[in-house]
Amino acid sequence: MQFLKIKRDTLLRPLQTVSGIVERRNTLPILANLLISKHGQEMSFLSTDLELQITMRADFGIGNSQMTTTVAARKLVEILRAMPIGDVTLTLSDKRLTIQSGKSRFALQTLSASEFPTLAQAKDLCASLLVPQKTFKQLLGMVYFAMAQQDIRYYLNGMLLVVDNDQLIVVATDGHRLAVSSTKADSAVAHQEVIIPRKTILELQRLLEDIDDPLKIDIASTQVKFTFGQIELVSKLVEGKFPDFRRVIPRDYKNTFMISRDALQHSLQRAAILISDKLKGARCIVEPGQLRIMSINADQEEAHEELEIIYQGDTLDIGFNITYLLDMLANLKVDMIQVALGDDATSSALFTIPENEQFKYVVMPMRI
Repeated sequence: MQFLKIKRDTLLRPLQTVSGIVERRNTLPILANLLISKHGQEMSFLSTDLELQITMRADFGIGNSQMTTTVAARKLVEILRAMPIGDVTLTLSDKRLTIQSGKSRFALQTLSASEFPTLAQAKDLCASLLVPQKTFKQLLGMVYFAMAQQDIRYYLNGMLLVVDNDQLIVVATDGHRLAVSSTKADSAVAHQEVIIPRKTILELQRLLEDIDDPLKIDIASTQVKFTFGQIELVSKLVEGKFPDFRRVIPRDYKNTFMISRDALQHSLQRAAILISDKLKGARCIVEPGQLRIMSINADQEEAHEELEIIYQGDTLDIGFNITYLLDMLANLKVDMIQVALGDDATSSALFTIPENEQFKYVVMPMRI
């Protein structure tokens, strides 16, 4: 049965959308497959790793027939990428999916759709809200880099999402730094907090677009669902208690100054040339009128940078992990950064955006 005839690139888009979460190695072989369904002209493409599930729908099926099957995700995508530009037809017959374009033809084995595991969607919604895609993507971009990776404290390997009346807050930390960003949302939820897995956040960043079209977020006790455009993404939540991020944010620091984001980023990038994977620290000496940045490696090679700043506070000599600072600077699209420091080298530093209370980045110092 021929169920699809379409331009190659039109078919590739939904397949690439859902195939990003498919792992190369799976305990269940069928998880390497996509679930392809046809109900009349509506086509749906679904993938899952049992923790995260992505579905994309499109109206380009042929005729009113119905069918479901599963086929190897990566093979199908790679075949289509290699096909010549033009029309592609998909035919299902005798448990084989045939892909044909011009004089090129491939036949792939399929597995029964009845064996494909899908996530049961939760019914007990705790919160539901709408936010523009662009706004939420920007929120994620301002905190995602602070998420932990493979930390034994599993609840840090993700992002905290807080819905508090009309406030939407996202928080990420790896125990050495913490990033917080917030925005207004169309919500009337008193208070709700959930931890979204790292993989889900990275997929959202990949799939969300810089447009004002709505993103619907449905939160349940064990699950969260994101719906935007023709895409539906369902993810299990991380169990555990996220640290109280409000207690970590310094208050009433008196040693503050503003600095150009570009100037600070370029100076740190130059200083980072000499650091090693083991020694990622840089000394930052803040004194009236200037900021000095110094790095040194195991071979006693040194880098020195000086930046002029408007500052009349105490002279401070404090060490930071350069990577933590560069991560923040690379993801902020602003001209100026405000820096607030404590009274000694053991106090954390607070980075904010001038006249913007919605973003805060806290970095613990390190001994150099």
